Parts: sequence; C-alpha cells; structure tokens
Amino acid sequence: MANVDTNRLSEALTDLALAIFRANGALIARGDVLVEGVGLTSARWQVLGALALAGRKLTVPEIARSMGLTRQGIQKQVNLLIGDGLVSTRANPTHERSQLVELTVAGRAAYSRAEQRWAIEAARLAKGRSLGALKSATLELDELTERLRTAAEGAE
Repeated sequence: MANVDTNRLSEALTDLALAIFRANGALIARGDVLVEGVGLTSARWQVLGALALAGRKLTVPEIARSMGLTRQGIQKQVNLLIGDGLVSTRANPTHERSQLVELTVAGRAAYSRAEQRWAIEAARLAKGRSLGALKSATLELDELTERLRTAAEGAE
C-alpha cells in the first residue's frame, strides 16, 4: 500500500514538474511580448527585478541565486543591460572580482514601465482564481524549490 502511495506521489510530482516547465515557457514568451515595448526581454526584466526587489546593489552570483539562474546567463544579461544604460557596476569592497550591479535611473524607469504592464496582465490572469489557491500554489512551489536546492547542494 505504501508503495502505491509513493508511486502516485512520484507521478503527481512528475506531472507538476512538467506543468512548471510548460508554465515557465509560456511565462517567458508572454513576458517577452509584454516588455518588448519597453526595450526589454524577460531575461533582462528578471535581472532588473532582482535588483529592484532587493533594494540594494547585488553581485552577479547574488542575482543568479535570487532568480534560480546561472551566473553566466546573468552576466550576459548584465553586460547587455550595461550597454543599454539600464544598470551600472561598482567596485565591491568585500570581493575584488565580483562587482556590485545597480539600477540606473533609466533602469528603474524601464523596470517601472514593465511592472505597470505586468500589473495589468497579472490582474487579467488572476481573474476568477482563488486567493487561497494561488497562495497555496506559491507555497508548494517554494517548498519544491527549497528541496531541489538542498538536493543540489548535497550533490556538490
């Protein structure tokens, strides 16, 4: 009996993982459309968002950890954002090689415009949904993320 429950749970988690992959792809594609008029992509918007939400300068590895992405991917986006004048870097007094990244005035403005567009989209997507169900889904995904991070740390 326990084996059947374990199998069902494993299958359900596999279904959830596949749904997350599909949702992530759809979210990135929709995000690209939403922020195209702001001169961003979903990837650049994520970097600006990590900085805006942190409310402080971050290193590339810190941005990567906060967004669950690779340092190399974040570095590429930071370089592009520097070229567009949306972020700048400063020397990091605590780490010689890992500079601090910060939003510029133009970066804050671009992020604000992207967030305004997202607010409209989020309201549309949330229509007819239950607040409790959305909060429950967020908690489940946060727990799964933590378990995956813990497993990855154990494998290193």
